This record gives sequence, C-alpha cells and structure tokens, in this order.
Amino acid sequence: MKSINFLTYILPTLIILVLTSCREEKKQDKILQSPFETAIKQKALIIDKPENINTPKGMVWVKGKTFTQGAKAGDKFAMMREKPAHQVSVDGFFIDITEVTNKQFTAFVNATKYITVAERPIDWEVMKVELPEDTPKPHDSILKPGSLVFNKNVKTVANMENYGQWWTWKIGANWKHPEGPNSSIEGKDDYPVVHIALEDAQAYCKWANKRLPTEAEWESAAQGNNKNAIYTWGNDSSIVNKNANTWQGQFPIKNENKDGFKSIAPVKSYPANSIGIHDMLGNVWEWTNDLYNSNYYNKLKTLKSNINPQGADSYYNSQNPYQVEMIIKGGSYLCHESYCASFRISARMSTSKDSGSDHLGFRTVKSLPLLKKE
Repeated sequence: MKSINFLTYILPTLIILVLTSCREEKKQDKILQSPFETAIKQKALIIDKPENINTPKGMVWVKGKTFTQGAKAGDKFAMMREKPAHQVSVDGFFIDITEVTNKQFTAFVNATKYITVAERPIDWEVMKVELPEDTPKPHDSILKPGSLVFNKNVKTVANMENYGQWWTWKIGANWKHPEGPNSSIEGKDDYPVVHIALEDAQAYCKWANKRLPTEAEWESAAQGNNKNAIYTWGNDSSIVNKNANTWQGQFPIKNENKDGFKSIAPVKSYPANSIGIHDMLGNVWEWTNDLYNSNYYNKLKTLKSNINPQGADSYYNSQNPYQVEMIIKGGSYLCHESYCASFRISARMSTSKDSGSDHLGFRTVKSLPLLKKE
C-alpha cells in the first residue's frame, strides 16, 4: 500500500539515529582465534552460528547466504520500486521469531516510562520545518496526539489513487488504543504492537540491546532456506490465504475473511517459514533501518560485491521530497492483489519516520558479538 505521508504532516518530527556500519575487530594476537573471528578478518561471509554462542530467547539464527534481493523472475506483482533484482550477501544474524507484541512493548514502557510519538503533544513550530513553506497550520482541534486508523466503513471509492478515502486521523489512537480512545489492548498480549513510529521502534531496540534489520537482512530472513523465492513458503501464489494475513474480497470495501481474520491477527496464527519465523508477510508492515532512495537498487546492480548492504546513503523520493522516509517490509492485513500485492518478500514501501498507523509494527535483530554496531 502506498505510503500515507500526506496525512502525517500532523505528526511530530522525529530524531533519526545516525546509520551505523559494521566494523572488523582487529586482533593483535593471532593465536586462539575462533573460526568466525578469522572469517571477519578475511571478510568471509559468516554462515553458521558459532557453537559457543546461545540463541537469544524468542529469536532464531538466520544463516549467512548470497541470494537475490528485489523482484523475482516470474513475479507478476513486482513493481518498479522492486527492480532491478540484484545479488547480495548477508552475514548470519539472529531475528525475532515474531513481530514485537503488545506484551513485550508493555514491559519496555513499564521499565522506561517511555511515551510514544502518537501520545506526545504536537509542536507546530517543530513540525513545519519539514513541510513546504506555504503549508498552512492545521486547526488546533486537529493538532492533538493521535495516529492513522483504517476506515472500516468505506462503502464506495471514487479513485483508488486517493488513499485518504480509507484512512482516518484518529485523535487518541496509539499503541494502547489501536482504534481510538475507546479501544484497548486488553486481552491482546500476543498481538503485534502497532502505531509505532521509527523513534519508538529504535527506543525499544536500545532497551532490548537489539536493532532494526537492514532491508537485505529482512529479505534474507524471509527467504529462510531459500535464495530466490517470491513468498516465504516458496512460489505458489494459490496458498497465500493459508500462510499470511491479507485482504480477500474487494479492497477497501469488503474483506471476505477467507484467511480467518478481518484485521490484525495474533502472532503465530500462520505457519512459520522454513527456519521458524512467523508472519513476515501480511499482518503488519515492519520497519527496517534503511533510508528510502528510489535509485538505490540501480546502484547495487552495478556493484561487483554487495556484502551486508546498509541501505542508501541519502534519501530520495520524487513523490515526497520533504519528509525523510524509511523502508518498510512485509505488507499487512490490508494488502490485496488488486491494489498492491505487498505480501511478497521483495515488496517494499516507504513511509516517513514519524508515521504511525494501525498496520505498522516491527521486529528486531541481533548480530554476533564481534559484529556489534559502533
């Protein structure tokens, strides 16, 4: 689904963390080096998990591999922003088995007293810095904390390009109140947390001693044991409903609920991929740590070696030049083949750093000790 940045001008500006890069640990003593220490020094790909390192709770090891990133041959739904396809190599790493849940995020908030972007008062003086100079100030009745919620009561759509027809700015909507102030997450501990802006996800990562995945890492995990698959289960498009929480029927008017859920599903409601990861396609979109740049894939295609790509160095999107956008992956329960078909590994969208909605969450990753970010 296209990013909904035209509505996010009423969200506060976020502080982006500086993108970091992996560094090699330089050892003076060449004796007693472990195999993966040697691999790092020689810039070899780290494939298997070292035996002396335990897998963190709730995570799974993703083997290092070389695979095809971007649009796959034969994918009828592939869009231009997924092209050209290119080979990348990614070291092994750990990734969450599920999206971060309400229960997990509650533990973080209770421990840190953190307040999410959607809960904070809005400062127009700060916000307007990222907007065109002639942007009028919204009425004070609108400049109140809230987030974007899908409008389930859409009856007709005049123009599918106007996605404002099925999105509503809901004052009081946030991670604790996903559909507005009269809703709650009571009894939904195992649902993915939503209404999460980039800053919120990064704050959680810092507390948990983890980080957000790069787009390449995300695709490596989604591929599982595969290297060139369209979906997390392979290339069979006929079994989407059995494997992912998406939209069936006529989007955005009627959801026929053939996959068992009309909106967000609890984590692990669908089968895991070949290495045990759930819900990487459908359910909720997931933040990555990569800046969006529509020219980035063309650059990667020309490089001889794409090892652990960290995303674009600069942001570029001609359709939204004012707000810096990040890449989100995986699609959500709102994805339908007639509109965006983003329930595919190569699917990628861009959304501004301060965007939050009821179909955007995240999962975290963790590197080996010698691959810590500086």
